[in-house]
Amino acid sequence: MHLNELTLRDLQPSQFYISEKKLRAVESWLDAADLSNFEPIPVKLLDGRPVMTDGHTRAVAALRAGLVSVPLVWDEDELPWDLYRACVAACREQAIESPGDLLPRIISEEEYREKWDKWCDNLHERIKQNRVDGRPDTREAEDRSIPEAERRHGQGA
Repeated sequence: MHLNELTLRDLQPSQFYISEKKLRAVESWLDAADLSNFEPIPVKLLDGRPVMTDGHTRAVAALRAGLVSVPLVWDEDELPWDLYRACVAACREQAIESPGDLLPRIISEEEYREKWDKWCDNLHERIKQNRVDGRPDTREAEDRSIPEAERRHGQGA
């Protein structure tokens, strides 16, 4: 799988709300004709599916600007996969399977803090209680197939 072949439609979000305030901020600088200042959206494979680990607001802003694809980068950070699996599962339960599904889920900053931030805090607490040794599960998913050539050469953005 090569990042330059993926469109926004191919990406699985890991959050299910977008802050209207953050979206307005991104839309104030986003130029659909010039993505040179667009920070690539980080992606990891989770069980064979490309998952956005950040950049949800940028993805929604790009869609609203008429873009189909944006710069992407393989996320090389160790992540707490138990948290990401739970977030992705919650997204899928709510029929959030691509950034386009977030378009009707743009909410005020106050609602965002109430709904998303509190949900995340509760999830973190539940997962922390379920961890056997107190450490996050940072093992990548079964499918670790980030192509080696892309890891070594420019990330495929």
